[in-house]
Amino acid sequence: MIWLVLFIVFLAIEFATVGLTTIWLAAGALLAMLFSVIGLDLVWQVAAFFIASFTLLVFTRPFAVKYINVKHERTNCDGMQGKIVKITEKVDNLAQTGMAVVNGIEWTVRAREDEDVMEPGMLAKVVEISGVKLIVESYNKEEETV
Repeated sequence: MIWLVLFIVFLAIEFATVGLTTIWLAAGALLAMLFSVIGLDLVWQVAAFFIASFTLLVFTRPFAVKYINVKHERTNCDGMQGKIVKITEKVDNLAQTGMAVVNGIEWTVRAREDEDVMEPGMLAKVVEISGVKLIVESYNKEEETV
């Protein structure tokens, strides 16, 4: 009965995390439960649990990590740092306003310093990304060429 409870607990954790964390332990508990049903001693059951769990972990985890859940969508947000953007809505941190369009996507924009206010049409340089907001500072083309 203990192996059945452990099997259910390990499966519940696996379904909750969906990260291939306890599936091997669930398989080990299932094998130990089968050993219990056929009447083998507790020592054999525990040994079966640990050997099966360890063996499955060692031999199947590399395969699972490589081929399961490989669809990670890259966003290229890191490539936006240093990019020059055109402000489309007044950037005012105190009023919590500011927008810019980058690569056809509209972003919420905040100034690095609260006292910096940027008007629509001004250029700004992306210095950081905080969550879904671009943190920018005023950009002056003449300052860059000096």
